[in-house]
Amino acid sequence: MKIGDLATATATQVETIRFYEREGLIPAPARTAANYRSYDESHVERLAFIRKCRSLDMALDEVRDLLRLRDEPRSGCGDVNLLLDAHIEHVAQRVAELTALKQDLMALRSRCHGPSANADCQILKELSSGAAARDTGRSTNARQHPGGVHGINPQRSTGRR
Repeated sequence: MKIGDLATATATQVETIRFYEREGLIPAPARTAANYRSYDESHVERLAFIRKCRSLDMALDEVRDLLRLRDEPRSGCGDVNLLLDAHIEHVAQRVAELTALKQDLMALRSRCHGPSANADCQILKELSSGAAARDTGRSTNARQHPGGVHGINPQRSTGRR
């Protein structure tokens, strides 16, 4: 199938498929005589796996490691468990950060007790004063996955490369 067919079959944008190819997550497809990419069912299945991982908010490095582990079917799943445990911990940390953010926003919202002119708006005044921007210990990059896979690289833990 051509890239457009693969995109339709997997509900994935063509540019995303090309990106995954460049990143090495999807193997380069065969080419037709006219130099079109020619995908097969293995590409559909691999792309579905990637999309499922991404829907679980896994970083590309995590997806790459899971694909590598999946491609070693005789290996034990201990490294898969380690990777998923690390991802769960990252999600728990983000939930805590988002809960704290919600508290900050609710406190800011409580500053307004009714309609008033913007010049008298307590929310705008507090935002302008910088008081609402206090350091709450939350990372400004809370959506980033530190270290790609949260410092755990199953490849390193098993000595495999």
